[in-house]
Amino acid sequence: MPKLMPQPLPPTDTATAYTVQELHGLEQMLAQHPLILQLNPGMGLPRYKELLQHMLPNGYRMVAAFNGADHCVGLSGFWISAKLYSGKYLEPDNFVVDAAHRSAGVGKLLSDWMLQEAQRHRCDTVMLDAYVTNAAAHRFYFREGFHVKSFHFFKSL
Repeated sequence: MPKLMPQPLPPTDTATAYTVQELHGLEQMLAQHPLILQLNPGMGLPRYKELLQHMLPNGYRMVAAFNGADHCVGLSGFWISAKLYSGKYLEPDNFVVDAAHRSAGVGKLLSDWMLQEAQRHRCDTVMLDAYVTNAAAHRFYFREGFHVKSFHFFKSL
């Protein structure tokens, strides 16, 4: 009897497996705190709330991907602003995909949504920071056509 070889699973249609929507308001963003902890493990809920309360009046927005069970599996905050060196830009901020859903197209869905939003707002660029230690994110951004233009220097006070 011939040996049966395992057949690859058909590709998942990421667009139908997940829905992407913008979150509105503090409460919807606070509900995603467990996912934020995967990127910033030391970020307690009171501090997260305090920072959001400061960021929201300054134009901070958030987009999220949900699975079929309406569970948030990825999110990114973002800002739209302008700088002399970049022109008008969209800046993803705190981009995180649940560890159990990485490499499933969730990050690409969120990134594509933000790129469309940047185009809709007539942005010149999309720019972001990624932790120096996050090599997987670096690979993702390079694959998505980003390049390193500058260093972002940081000094705690």
